[in-house]
Amino acid sequence: MAKISQNDTSVINLIGSGTDITGDVNCSGDVRIDGTLNGNLRTKGKVVIGETGKANGEVSCKNADISGKLDGKIIVSELLSLKPSSSISGDIITNRLAIEPGAKFTGSCKMNGTDQQSASEAKSIPGQEKK
Repeated sequence: MAKISQNDTSVINLIGSGTDITGDVNCSGDVRIDGTLNGNLRTKGKVVIGETGKANGEVSCKNADISGKLDGKIIVSELLSLKPSSSISGDIITNRLAIEPGAKFTGSCKMNGTDQQSASEAKSIPGQEKK
């Protein structure tokens, strides 16, 4: 039998189309949102917001691909990709940013570690620190 690690970042968490979640989400794996999340999301993995996905709150992660709608601040420690169908209303803090034609963004953007404290917060999830 295979040993399963609690800190496995290969886990994919899915909020499916038609699903509405209210509350904060903390995890170490990847997250895909095709439904609606009303709350903050913190993960050490990648966040994908699909074309039908909506997130209202602060998002902190390692990488992100946005095709849907985000209302709130997003903190990405590595690469943030905004796809043509994406719409972000809020501030962006990231190391690298890719914006495809058609993407909509309203807010401010800080890059290249201008806010080191916030970028390091994206790597640390409360309650899951290394011992």
